[in-house]
Amino acid sequence: MKKAFLFPGQGSQYKGMGKDLFDLFPEKVALADDILGYSIQDLCINDPLELLQETQYTQPAIYVVSALEYLNEKKIGNIPNFVAGHSLGEYTALFAAEVFDFETGLKLVQERGRLMSQAKNGGMAAILGLQKKEIEQILIDNGLEKQITIANYNTPSQIVVSGVKKEIIRAQSIFEEISSCRAYIILNVSGAFHSFLMQDAANSFEKYLKQFSFENSKIPVVANTTARIYEENVQDFLRDQITKPVLWNDTIQYMMGMGVTDFYESGPGNVLTGLVAKIKLEAPPLVIVEDKEETYYETNQLSENSTKAQQLGNESFKKDYNVKYAYITGGMAYGIASKELVVAMGKSGFLSFFGTGGLPLSTVEKTILFLKSELGEKYPYGMNLVHNPLEYQTIQMYLDYGIRVIEVSAYIQASKALVLFRLKGLKEKENGDVICENKIIAKISRPEIAKQFLLPPPKNLVNQLLDEELITSQQAYLSQFVSLADDICVEADSGGHTDQRSVFTVFPAIKELRNELESEVKYPEYIRIGLGGGIGTPESAAAAFMLGADFILTGSINQCTVEAGTSEAVKELLATMNVQDTGYSPAGDMFELGSKVQVLKKGVFFPARANKLYELYRRYNSIDELDEKTKNLLEEKYFKKSLQDVYEEVKIYHTKYKLDFEVKSEKQKMASIFKWYFSRSSKLALEGDKESIVDFQVWCGPALGAFNQWVKGTRFEDWKQRYVAEIAIFLMDETTQLLEERIKQITEKLKTVI
Repeated sequence: MKKAFLFPGQGSQYKGMGKDLFDLFPEKVALADDILGYSIQDLCINDPLELLQETQYTQPAIYVVSALEYLNEKKIGNIPNFVAGHSLGEYTALFAAEVFDFETGLKLVQERGRLMSQAKNGGMAAILGLQKKEIEQILIDNGLEKQITIANYNTPSQIVVSGVKKEIIRAQSIFEEISSCRAYIILNVSGAFHSFLMQDAANSFEKYLKQFSFENSKIPVVANTTARIYEENVQDFLRDQITKPVLWNDTIQYMMGMGVTDFYESGPGNVLTGLVAKIKLEAPPLVIVEDKEETYYETNQLSENSTKAQQLGNESFKKDYNVKYAYITGGMAYGIASKELVVAMGKSGFLSFFGTGGLPLSTVEKTILFLKSELGEKYPYGMNLVHNPLEYQTIQMYLDYGIRVIEVSAYIQASKALVLFRLKGLKEKENGDVICENKIIAKISRPEIAKQFLLPPPKNLVNQLLDEELITSQQAYLSQFVSLADDICVEADSGGHTDQRSVFTVFPAIKELRNELESEVKYPEYIRIGLGGGIGTPESAAAAFMLGADFILTGSINQCTVEAGTSEAVKELLATMNVQDTGYSPAGDMFELGSKVQVLKKGVFFPARANKLYELYRRYNSIDELDEKTKNLLEEKYFKKSLQDVYEEVKIYHTKYKLDFEVKSEKQKMASIFKWYFSRSSKLALEGDKESIVDFQVWCGPALGAFNQWVKGTRFEDWKQRYVAEIAIFLMDETTQLLEERIKQITEKLKTVI
């Protein structure tokens, strides 16, 4: 894995910075004092005259602290493969690459800060939520394009503009009227950096640069103005940097494309760390491919293992879903499989599903619009569908918005809504072949349920849809030539809903069932069988492929990533769990049936309390039958409110979301009250209410515990370094290597037997 050091620019300074560094490098500190004419240590740590925020003092201070921190890393042998700096930070990057020495760098920075501080009447503002073209068009539409220009491309959705101060202020109301603009923040700076207002400073600095000579870099430096490796004409780069925008987003994408996986911020603050995290979420790596005619870009530069990893699994699966890897991330409910997670996976060549379970339709609709905007037709993605009362409305929304791929779970039989989705995509080619544009991947743990998805859609449901004129007669006719699902994902011992099945029994059984039915029905397309549940290490993934899985699906390991849509409090709990730290509790959505879900038990009381509620439900027929001690326990410890208040909330919820709610018995009323606890526990976990951490309901399987042990001692041990696409590629790469090693070992052993 390659790493890059990033050096911050102006805005990262704070009083007290560098206090642990100055005593380590007394000679460098003394040299800095001589050049600057004041104590750099006193300025950074104490700032007695409150000068640290003034440009001519800020820039030397940040340079010195960042340079000393780099020297400290270098002293222990921590050398990067690439370096880059944000604006001022580029000087520290050039020092780290030995283009010039510490003294030269400080002199350059001191003069740069002095000249830039002389430019008056300038200002800057950060704009969140808008893209480059949108901002440029707004400036043009309002006649501001000559007074305001883009200064920093920090992330795809965070751009800084720079220009005449009064126009920067005037533009605030203009941008705030744009609905997609999340914020317009006027920055507390003394000038319009990286704009035309810095031209005089750039001209003067160009003259100053002529007295210095520069060496070839020992480490590749990615330039602000080009987002490419520095060339020999260093003076031109440094001059232009004062007036041209900082292409920070492209800089990080470029290094990602060059194979950089680890980014370390060297210097005060953590601004760049935050920007890198957002870029990884919002943008793919960029790889420059030189062609005879042109230079173009592709995503994801691949290692040898990555290239081999793309060969794993079924080729038709990868072709049908337009993916590079036979690897899916499942749709964890309540948006835990978030839209950001889906975007990150899609742009890296993986199929991923947004977790719709438990979310209102309005949220699902907004997510669809977001994904269509971010991924369009170029990148793969899909929507999850958990069996629920709003199933039909959800399917209709998918059809209206042209969603072509869905993952279905918690189904015990085919439904009219699923059949409608499937048949709406049926077409017949001129040669008579039947194709279905609407694809279903069904997560199944029982052969009898798998059979329903392996067979054609039930005729009675097809006829109902035809009678209601929801499908055409041709679609009804073609339905007999396709299975209900394109793919079956056998779900073994997983987080959330699970039958606690062993992968080594249920997978072969369903695979054999598929083979039997295919010979009987003779489908034109091969029905693929994948495997999910328990996959969190190369060993488990390798076992899945060796069993014959056409693809694999991961779930639990993805909810402890940066992109996962759950709280930091939950991620902190999950990051420390082991394989023994999960247990089973009743499923809130199938409480009365006694269905089980697998949840985290380490650090929480939820499993014990949930099982207690189910035991009470089984033993008693109404709330009134409970003794006073038990009622008090429930109200004071479990619910934190009276049982009657809980019941009133249940009724209000069903009215709000227009759900059927008719209590036909006291036992049903008791069930509705008890089920409220499950919804509340999920909500507490998602919100990260640490005061109620004991009641967190966190669906999770032991795969995450195995993953935690596997990555112990690596950067992935820290969940804040776990980016979902990175760990997917890492897992597939290591699986490939493991398979090669094991096959070689087995081959050698067989030779001795023969």
